[in-house]
Amino acid sequence: MSSNALYTDLSSYYDLMCADIDYPAQSHCVGRLHQLFGNQGRRHLDLACGTGPHVRHFLDAGYRSAGLDINQPMLDIARQRCPQAHFSRQDMASFQVGEPLDLITCFLYSIHYNPGVEQLQACLASVHAALAQGGVFCFNSVDKGLIDNRSFVRHGVEHDGSQFTFGSGWYYSGEGERQALRLSIEKTTAGETQAWEDEHPMVALTFAELRQLLEPLFEVHAFEHDYERITPWAGTSGNALFVCVKR
Repeated sequence: MSSNALYTDLSSYYDLMCADIDYPAQSHCVGRLHQLFGNQGRRHLDLACGTGPHVRHFLDAGYRSAGLDINQPMLDIARQRCPQAHFSRQDMASFQVGEPLDLITCFLYSIHYNPGVEQLQACLASVHAALAQGGVFCFNSVDKGLIDNRSFVRHGVEHDGSQFTFGSGWYYSGEGERQALRLSIEKTTAGETQAWEDEHPMVALTFAELRQLLEPLFEVHAFEHDYERITPWAGTSGNALFVCVKR
């Protein structure tokens, strides 16, 4: 099953898949970073917004928030969650907006959904063009050189009479600009189990390579991947939160 088919078929279960994610903490942290580094504007766009949980929190925080995604069923759910927000079906490598934005976010490592460096460069150019002067782009990323292929995170949740088990893990072959997000989903109902497995091709970079792409366009700040505390990245962990101010 292709990745798009999996997400289309299981879009109604996406929030269950992400049930262990602390959306309020993530949104609040990025809001604080925007206050520290941004232009104080309130126009926000969330790239790869999925079903819109981050958009919901930014709306509640007083932003004029919008979202885009390539998956229409996800956007249909997002519109129900956030009826006052504007959502559009666009590729983040080539998106356009109607007015300059003050904050663009891309959570859950979704920046890596660009399948290669060329597409990532196009995405960064689109972000830069969409931001107002002093606008901020905030996203999290993983360093390909520090991926542990053995690490696989799982969590389970009950829903509508079924038990779901979700798993995910990064895989990098050790060379090239492609890595994969490996997913597994099991659904058990009345003793019968259905299982899905899939891989999402994603762009792979070191943080040094990522900075080389970012710095011609942005003033770049890297922080530890900790949504409770704002701590500069120490240079050793494989996950980081990037705050990029438009030059």
